[in-house]
Amino acid sequence: MERFIYLNILNIVYVINIMVIKMVSITLAVTDELKHKMDSFPEINWSAVARQAIKHKIVFLEKMNELFGKSELTEEEAIELGRKVTKKVMKKLKG
Repeated sequence: MERFIYLNILNIVYVINIMVIKMVSITLAVTDELKHKMDSFPEINWSAVARQAIKHKIVFLEKMNELFGKSELTEEEAIELGRKVTKKVMKKLKG
């Protein structure tokens, strides 16, 4: 009973958010296997899950832009630097 009440509250909050916040629709493609697994959890609002994942990714990308947006390295230089760091880390981990 507790889970049912919790899910109803989530649905009510979701409906209120939809009514207050104007949203656009996007289409998301997933494999048949993933869709089958999603269907095994019908109580989950997968649109909300996708929305949250997109928000997290945007926050991450904005932080990366803040940190590295003004970098003067070319893409090739950044890749080479990444390779050097990876080699040194691997060497250190191997002992």
